[in-house]
Order: sequence, then C-alpha cells, then structure tokens
Amino acid sequence: MGGTRRVLVAADKFKGSLTAVQVAERVTAGLRRVAPDVEVEALPVADGGDGTVDAAVAAGFERREVRVSGPLGDEVTAAFALRGDTAVVEMAEASGLQRLPAGVFAPLTASTYGSGELLRAALEAGARTIVFGVGGSATTDGGAGMLSALGARFLDADGEPVPPGGAGLAELARADLSGLDPRLAVVELVLASDVDNPLTGPKGAPAVYGPQKGASAEDVATLDAALAHFAKVLEGVGGAGSGGRTAEYAASPGAGAAGGIGFGAMLLGARFRAGIEVMLDVLGFAPALERASLVITGEGSLDEQTLHGKAPAGVAAAARAAGKDVVAVCGRLALGPEVLERAGIRRAYALTEIEPDVATCIAEAGPILERVAERIGTDCLG
Repeated sequence: MGGTRRVLVAADKFKGSLTAVQVAERVTAGLRRVAPDVEVEALPVADGGDGTVDAAVAAGFERREVRVSGPLGDEVTAAFALRGDTAVVEMAEASGLQRLPAGVFAPLTASTYGSGELLRAALEAGARTIVFGVGGSATTDGGAGMLSALGARFLDADGEPVPPGGAGLAELARADLSGLDPRLAVVELVLASDVDNPLTGPKGAPAVYGPQKGASAEDVATLDAALAHFAKVLEGVGGAGSGGRTAEYAASPGAGAAGGIGFGAMLLGARFRAGIEVMLDVLGFAPALERASLVITGEGSLDEQTLHGKAPAGVAAAARAAGKDVVAVCGRLALGPEVLERAGIRRAYALTEIEPDVATCIAEAGPILERVAERIGTDCLG
C-alpha cells in the first residue's frame, strides 16, 4: 500500500465517544502528522440508525429542525436533512432511546408519533424522496404512532383512540387508514435499516429487541401478542401502499426494524433496503471512492454484528468491488484477520492496541484515535 496519497475516510460513529464527523476529523489530523501532503476526503457514514442525519448534513444536506413528540409524548426538537427534493429522516431523532430520561425505559407505552411528525415535516418541506433511517428506537409499537401522526386512526371497541405504545394495541378494534396524508401516495419512501427481523415471533421485534428497551419476559409476550393483533386487524384495511398485503408485510425482512416501525412504513408503501447501501448512494460515496486509493472505515466495535449490514462492512464491500485498499479503525476489535480479509478489510487498527484500558479509550477516544491514524499513515502512506 506504499505510495498511497489520496485517502477517503468513510467511518461511522464510535458510539458513546465520537460522532462520525469527529472520527473523520481525528483520523485526518493523525494522518497529516506523518504525511503532511496527503489528500484526505472525509465522508462520514451511517447505516440508518442514530447519526444518519448528521452524516447527511456533513455530505451537504441542509439541517432542518422541528418540534415533535418524543417517545413519552413530551415535546422535543428533532432534525431531518434536506437536499433538493430528497430528505433523510432518522426515526431515532424523535423516537430514539436517547430521547428517554437517563435510566428510564417505557417498553409498553413509548410511541413513534414523533417519527410520523418528522415524516410530515419532510413532506411539507417538498420532499419527493424520503430515506427513512430506522434504528436505536425506544419503541415497540409497530409504527402505530407514526401512522397516527400521518392521519391513520386506531380505535378501541368504544370508538376511542387506543393508548399510545405497543401494549395499547391489544385494545384495537378498528383501524382506519383512509385519512393518511395523500402526499404519501406519490412520494418514494425508502426504509433504510440493517435489521431484517419480521414483526413478531421468536425473531420478531419484541423478542429480539424488547429487552434492550427495558422489556421483561412478560412485557415481551404482551408486546408480541399486541403487535400480532395489530397486524390482524389491519389485514385487508388497505393503505397508501398496502393493498391488503398486511400479513405479507408483517412476515417480511425489516418489518421488525425499530420496534416494528418497519412494518408501519411498509403499509405506507416503503421499499426496504440495507441502510448502509442506501446511505452510500445518498451521500455520494461512489464518486468519492473513485477518487481514493486508500479507504479508512470503522466504528466503535468491530465484531460479528459489523458483518451483518453495519456501515464498515458496506463500505468495505463497495471498496473491494472497486479494487481499493481498505483499513479500519475501531475502539475494540473482536474479529480475526481472516474474517476481516473476507469482509474486504486488509487490517484493523484498534484504540486498545495503544491504550488497553477500555474506559480510558472511551473517555479519551479522540487523542488516541489520532495516534492510531499516525500508525496508519506510517504503515500505508510511507
């Protein structure tokens, strides 16, 4: 790899330590310390989860802020990104775990209503294509809150709206999607996620992701039954894009994304795509890749999960297909050299190689990452 002089830094965030933008800044600083004349292009990336709007803004999208409902119903300021008639909406901005008070979980009652308000704001801003990144949610309501914010009605036996959250769907007697925002019928909605779970069952949203949101075993059973009931009531109701295919959507890969909001998005006619693939397209990765001779990707932990649709795996696969060398930076490395090579990553550089104490790596990630980048510069740019 000697002689490489043009570097593309396309890394995701180090969760809890550095944003993707900060990762790019620190890597660039370290590289230039040992190779002052190196050309570095930064393209922070995300896979649809938290940080997706920030990545879009770093790539030239305009940041738009709106007041929406948080997962517990309190008002929060959330952002989406807009360029021309393309919007990037991140459900975690409105309905993510980070919107809950520290140590507080609400697995049965947290709502995606604010995510629907974000989508509506994107429509009002003139978006004709919406990339809807889902992940990091506090919710397991099957997207019912989101759909309500967009004009759907979910009523109990007395004709009253069911309570917010997944558990409230157990009381659902009638669903009415006729009031959905008509603009949804003409917008291209792309569901961007790295999750391929169905809505319910042993691999469904409540069983797999409910415990991360504070759900007990009893809560998981309650939510799974409520979401199954939700899908059953919706069968045949029709919507912007459902055409009576509700059962098919519930079983589809991605329906269980972000507490089942993937299912709700499919009812709106959303097309499911791997989050990192969508974001690489939206961010202009292909032309940036063409200009580079070395690609540096990464995220906080390179582990088995990385290989299943996470940003570094997507970047490495695209770079390998283009014949480019790829190295990775990370806080913690849990993949062997052979696995990395199969993923298209020539070598990974971990913060723990310089500072073995994980707590210190998290607290001082920026300066340590610069030292890691110096090593990459010495190894790859000499």
